[in-house]
Amino acid sequence: MSGSETGGLSRRDESAAGARLRVAIVGGGFMAEVHSRAARAARAELAGIVSSSPERSAAAADRLGIGRAYGSLDEVLADDTIDVVHVTTPNALHASQAAAVLASGKDVVCEKPLATTIADAEALVAAAAGRTATVPFVYRFHPLVREARARFASGAAGQVLTVNASYLQDWLLASGDDNWRVDSEQGGRSRAFADIGSHLVDLVEFVSGDRVARLSAKKRTVFAERSTHGGITTEDAAAVVIETESGAIGTLLVSQVAPGRKNRLWLEIAGSAESVAFDQEQPETLWVGRRSGSLLIPRDADQLSADAARLCVVPSGHPQGYQDAFNAFVADSYAAVAGRPPTACRASRTACAPSGSPTP
Repeated sequence: MSGSETGGLSRRDESAAGARLRVAIVGGGFMAEVHSRAARAARAELAGIVSSSPERSAAAADRLGIGRAYGSLDEVLADDTIDVVHVTTPNALHASQAAAVLASGKDVVCEKPLATTIADAEALVAAAAGRTATVPFVYRFHPLVREARARFASGAAGQVLTVNASYLQDWLLASGDDNWRVDSEQGGRSRAFADIGSHLVDLVEFVSGDRVARLSAKKRTVFAERSTHGGITTEDAAAVVIETESGAIGTLLVSQVAPGRKNRLWLEIAGSAESVAFDQEQPETLWVGRRSGSLLIPRDADQLSADAARLCVVPSGHPQGYQDAFNAFVADSYAAVAGRPPTACRASRTACAPSGSPTP
């Protein structure tokens, strides 16, 4: 029986216990909730979850409606019926847990940052050979981000000249605001830039098709003491001047202490023929700037490139957002697990690859 006959995808080797992909989640926090919704939308079977203790695993399974609470990651990896493992734990655990998943022969979806050191990240890329291993750079999956990319890929926007981009939040604005991410032991040496700046750099390179080649950066830690953490060295904000491989120049600003900004990822790239600007908090329109006759393009499949149109899952005028983008990312990841190149991979080599993480 094929996955299409049951409404879900089966493994490429058809060795799973059933036709639908069976998925387990590692971690029980906010990102586990997001991943679980996306897995359900992709018609996978949420087979189990494991958190930091058996008690937390049971609580997460009950909260998210997942059938089994595993006692440990080892139990997950020993379960031969599990096809894909989603790693949604604190940053410092990503590399070791993703490596263990790959060593067990299972495919993995690992939250970013993929690792807290370059050596660990390179080791994971090597370990992913022959498997599907993806990282949720999900802002790529907004339809109008794909439209922006298509305009540069087709030559309509011309040569990349300048980049002006920022990712601003305010959830750590006050000294009393605290989270495990401020602790370098759990989150890694970089916080704001690793956490959200990674998305910003990915989107710049993804849309422009141009890699960052050189940079100069300055970071700032506003609060060395918070309510439950002291001696904080991870940054609250960072400013970066970049130059791309083609010679374009630009600026990136990342902050988690910007009052009033909740999740404002904003990108404007100027080409020699037109500029494109995308605001993640207003994802239903794309601004295309021209010397004469600028445009505001709506998220309407009839007006978009094929790669953008296929991500429009509801009619124009019915807003899509972050969870829809995440759902599309997970659906493409599962398609790769099943040995079916996602539409985006075929159309623009962008979504995910049979081995390694998504590549720009």
